[in-house]
Amino acid sequence: MKINGLLLVFECAALLLALQLLYPLLSNMVAGLFGRVKPVPKPTPDPTVDFACIITAYRNAAITRPLVQSLLKQTHTRLHIYLVADACEAVDFPLPAACCQLPAAHLVADACEDQDFPISDRLSVFYPSPSLNLKIRSVRYAMDHLVRSHDYIAVFDGDNLAHPAFLSELSRFTGVYSCVQGQRTAKNTDTTYAALDALGEYYKNHLERQTPFLLGSSAVISGSGMAVKKGLYEAYLNSEGITKGQLQGKSMLQEDKILQNFLLRNGIRIAYAPAALVYDEKVETAQAVEVQRSRWLYSYFQNVPNALGLLLGGLVRLDWNRTYFGAVTLVLPMFVQVGLAGVFFLLGLWFAPWISVLMALGMVLFVANLAWSLRLAGAPPSVRAALGKTPLFVWRQVRALLRMRHPEKNFAPTEHHHVVSVDEVLNKKP
Repeated sequence: MKINGLLLVFECAALLLALQLLYPLLSNMVAGLFGRVKPVPKPTPDPTVDFACIITAYRNAAITRPLVQSLLKQTHTRLHIYLVADACEAVDFPLPAACCQLPAAHLVADACEDQDFPISDRLSVFYPSPSLNLKIRSVRYAMDHLVRSHDYIAVFDGDNLAHPAFLSELSRFTGVYSCVQGQRTAKNTDTTYAALDALGEYYKNHLERQTPFLLGSSAVISGSGMAVKKGLYEAYLNSEGITKGQLQGKSMLQEDKILQNFLLRNGIRIAYAPAALVYDEKVETAQAVEVQRSRWLYSYFQNVPNALGLLLGGLVRLDWNRTYFGAVTLVLPMFVQVGLAGVFFLLGLWFAPWISVLMALGMVLFVANLAWSLRLAGAPPSVRAALGKTPLFVWRQVRALLRMRHPEKNFAPTEHHHVVSVDEVLNKKP
């Protein structure tokens, strides 16, 4: 009787895993059949929307120069840039020629008031003292020093680059949606690991952002390249998740997950603007993969109770937005799904051969859908070609899984070295 009970549990777990393996293919098919690419809410960009563009940098302000320049080159001109250079040495910011004709500089440099910087009136630079040592504290610092009351807050990482039309494309969604996520895409794919990292981004853009939005739910937030209504963003910064999280240091749930949970619980639908491009630096070495993924995996498992709460809460309230979003954010990381499927395949050979057949079929369809999703997402051939090298990335993620137990010890910030201008990136794109 005990053996039969264990076998039943094993079979039920196998069915749940098979559902996770098949979910991406099913969602692609449903989105293709019933979802439709709706026109953007506003047929033309709205030039009246005022954006606060907040950039956080840690120990490396120089990496932000190309991002600052890309924001100053925006076709949308109602913006102000706030760079919080935490624990950074002071750097200058050479500006585009067009910006040099603007009025006098606005500079706030708490740690170095005697420095002379050629700063545009659309850029404020802050050197907090003492150091803040946490991204969300840097964001708070910028919010406390706004030069005016903006309409939307747009958040960037220091290594990002903004397409010249990034804010214009976001402005098509403002007023209709309180939060809109742009499309993050790779600015570098010149190493094997960078191409594999980019592969994952393209896949997530399609499966976790485009598809849910097409099906009437919310896009998963990327962590940068999104814009939120100012009042709503202030409420998020004052929420319990942020207040408690700041006391946890590196053990804090990632800010993007706290934000999306806060928005969904308040009935907000997160829009996705695939034409609003923000370029992101991809990790280039095996060691960088482990450092980054150990932090991401820790945050995924931390967030499971929240995702489950959204799913169950959505079912109780008959709220499709919460229900589908909760299901999407509960899906196991890809390498965990495939790894577990391999284990169940081997165990099934001994205890239930039909499970081995199910796992084999699930893995084949999963990989086929991955390739299909990359094509639907518009991934370039260089990224799709990296699909055959995914075992390298999987092995590094397994190592990251083993080191995620001690966040204060193991979670170092990802280092960025790929300094290129937005013009250089655009010239490489087809």
